Amino acid sequence: QHPLVFFDLETTGLGQHCEIIQLAAVSGGHSLNLYVVPRCRIERAAARVTGFKVRGQRLYLDRRLVFTNSLREVVVSFIAFLQMLGRPLVVGHNIRHFDCPLLARALDELDLRAQFEGSVLGCVDTLPLARELLRDRGLQSFGQENLVRELLGINYKAHDALEDVRALKTLFGFLQPTAEVVHRHMFTLDTLDSKPTVP
Repeated sequence: QHPLVFFDLETTGLGQHCEIIQLAAVSGGHSLNLYVVPRCRIERAAARVTGFKVRGQRLYLDRRLVFTNSLREVVVSFIAFLQMLGRPLVVGHNIRHFDCPLLARALDELDLRAQFEGSVLGCVDTLPLARELLRDRGLQSFGQENLVRELLGINYKAHDALEDVRALKTLFGFLQPTAEVVHRHMFTLDTLDSKPTVP
């Protein structure tokens, strides 16, 4: 029974070169929620779903000024949060193909990858995990917002990283994956690109 940290990023877009705007993590009663002024433009579609805007090097969320940190401060704080929990598993939805490659890029840029990898046991993507556990449910979409609505009957403010991780924590509790299933969906930043072994 390893500690679990539920994690999510909000970004300037969906491409490989987008930047982190918000990083949120939740574990037990602990939470972390930090914002960064991105170095590139926020794509219009991303601004529409997240509510983020940058004006004169300041970040606004739904027209309210947000307190920000540098990317280094955000990443260092995240690593300290993970270390406090003692090598947890980092859990997120679609993180293998989106959040973790972005995080890995930031870690490499800041020369903090080894520090991150020494602070976690590994990562688990709940998207393929949910697909495996719920394949007989006839669900139209395995997007997190849809799963939370269909399985838990909850509508929440999706595309806010903190709300997303809180909702994911509840969803994970509902799914109750066995240790074997969790292990099957584990990966590290070094094995991001290899195919998960799913029966």
